Amino acid sequence: MVKIDKEYTFDGPDGKVTFADLFDGRKQLIVQHFMLAPEDEVGCNGCSLQTDNLPSTLSHLHARETSLVLVSRAPIAKIEKFKARMGWKFPWYSSFGTDFNYDFHVTNDEAVAPVEYNYKDKEEILNDRNPMMRTLVKGEGPGMSVFFREGGDIFHTYSTFARGLDTLLVTNRLLDLTPLGRQDEVELKFHDEYGVQGEKSACH
Repeated sequence: MVKIDKEYTFDGPDGKVTFADLFDGRKQLIVQHFMLAPEDEVGCNGCSLQTDNLPSTLSHLHARETSLVLVSRAPIAKIEKFKARMGWKFPWYSSFGTDFNYDFHVTNDEAVAPVEYNYKDKEEILNDRNPMMRTLVKGEGPGMSVFFREGGDIFHTYSTFARGLDTLLVTNRLLDLTPLGRQDEVELKFHDEYGVQGEKSACH
C-alpha cells in the first residue's frame, strides 16, 4: 500500500468534493478511469462497454465497505450529458484541472509528467507489438485503481490497465461459453447505437 500525500479535488454534480469524499464514508474505493477527455463530446466505446458490465446495483459492494466511482478529465457538464445518454446511475466525477489522471498513469502528456502506461515507460510503449498501445504515449488510457482509507489516510493498493480489465467484462465471459465466441469482427458500438448510425467515439 502506498500512502497518498497529495490533495485532490474533484467536480461532481453537486459541486466540489475531496478525494476522501469519493469513499462516501466507506473504507475502500474502486475508481474506473473512464476515457473522456476535455475536448471529447462522447466517451470511449471500450470504457462504455466496461461500464455497461458494472453491477446494476452497488448495494453488494456498499455492504462490504466498498464504493465505486467513475473519474474522467472532461468537465462535469460533459460527463453529465454523456451519462444521461447512456442511462447510467454510477457516481461520476471530473478530475479536470488536477494531476489525478497523470499521477495514476491513465493520461499521458510529457509536458505534465513522464509517460507511463500499463507499467511501461515511453520506449517500452512505442516498442509494444500492439499498435493500439503505441497511441497511449499521449492522451487517455483505460484503467481501474483501488484505494483504502484508514483514519485520515488514503492508500493506493492496486491498479490494472489494458487487458487487465478484460476479466471484468461479463459480456466477453458469457460469449466465451458460446460456439461463436466473442465475434471480434462485430464493430463495438455504444449500447444505444446497434442497428442505427451513431456518433463515433474518441477511441475510433
